[in-house]
Amino acid sequence: MTARKRVLVITYYWPPAGGSGVQRWLKFVKYLREFGWEPIVYTPSNPEMPVVDQSLLSDLPKGLEVIQTPIWEPYDFYRKFTGKKGTIGAGFASEEKGAKKKHGFSVWVRGNFFIPDARKFWIKSSVRFLTDYLKKNPVDALVSTGPPHSMHKIALGVKEKTNIPWLADFRDPWTQIDFYHELKLTRWADARHRRMELQVLRAADRVVSVGKVMSDGMEAILKKSGAAYAAEKFQVITNGYDDADFVQQTIALDKKFSIAHLGTMAASRNPETLWEVLAQLCNEVPEFGRDLEIKLVGKVDFSIVDALKAKKLAQYLNKIDYVPQKEVVLHQQQAQVLLLVLNDTPNARGILTGKFFEYLSAKRPILAVGPTDGDVGLILHETQAGVIANYGDAALMKATLLDWYKDYQAERLAIASSGVEIYTRKALTGKMAGVLGGMIGGD
Repeated sequence: MTARKRVLVITYYWPPAGGSGVQRWLKFVKYLREFGWEPIVYTPSNPEMPVVDQSLLSDLPKGLEVIQTPIWEPYDFYRKFTGKKGTIGAGFASEEKGAKKKHGFSVWVRGNFFIPDARKFWIKSSVRFLTDYLKKNPVDALVSTGPPHSMHKIALGVKEKTNIPWLADFRDPWTQIDFYHELKLTRWADARHRRMELQVLRAADRVVSVGKVMSDGMEAILKKSGAAYAAEKFQVITNGYDDADFVQQTIALDKKFSIAHLGTMAASRNPETLWEVLAQLCNEVPEFGRDLEIKLVGKVDFSIVDALKAKKLAQYLNKIDYVPQKEVVLHQQQAQVLLLVLNDTPNARGILTGKFFEYLSAKRPILAVGPTDGDVGLILHETQAGVIANYGDAALMKATLLDWYKDYQAERLAIASSGVEIYTRKALTGKMAGVLGGMIGGD
């Protein structure tokens, strides 16, 4: 029997941490052995965990080697400065009002002093540790997954010392991420972020992104620099869904006409036009209001709750805090309609979240709000899994919801999506294994 090739995966997010940042490489690691690769995971022993999900530990392959070293992060200072307690949440979603000036200053500090991010203090010690580790425990390939992009800086340092083939995996872009303009960067800090990003793009043997728009954007950065690179350097491997996470038998749908959003809803994901449409429908169609449920599962920015109150929709809101992944997928399968809102930011065309692919697997109608010519719109068109409306397209939102509501009343609301099986985590792991093999000159 041929021995498996070995790949070292450098990741900040790892179980028992929960949230979307964990899912991608947890699932790749779960299935890599089936494609001839033995993963070894390097991750902090004491990371910040906005949420904890012990259920994810069940996905870890038996006998998996997980290497951990301590990390120092500046979040104690952040808590003292802002007066907040507990863990630090993802993105820019805030469930509390007030302390706006302090939050703004902390964002400025984050963007200008912690470059590429607040995990920068783990880079040098990790490069030293891994260089020594790899002398005794050789691997065939390196993988770094970001954000945080400090993981790419660790891999860059290791690559420079060992020349091991390196795949840089981007779940989100770096300087092209939707909130980059919110970091309040000085010219010096902006230039430093861009210089680091270019170093990574030049040195990595493969650059994998979750969507074509993101991949094209990063390739354009490298091309503009004048650097030569192989045609196969930039690859797209989307996020996906794991069949094993979903209840396969028929389950009861929500009794209400539920419009469910699962995951973080930051202020930039506030679908004001949709709320206006729902308010109109409640006024114009009395039974619609009696049946409506707006189900928001996860962290929700206070501005969204305020917007619902302003439209007199608060009575329909069912707000549910973070739940374990297995409960998340149950909510997805039970929903009458699944809501996907893309950040209303310049790079929205390239946003392609892991949650979207779980929505596809749930086989419930998807209403997406965002640019119709982006990656989400393309996949929705290919799979016929739902409708995408531009942010201000009230007419399409209203017509779609009325059609779906009539089908709900007749107990026949369903979709006939097709082709979603190419987005299973196992199939995508096979694709990732192929990229790894091509990188090292294997099969």
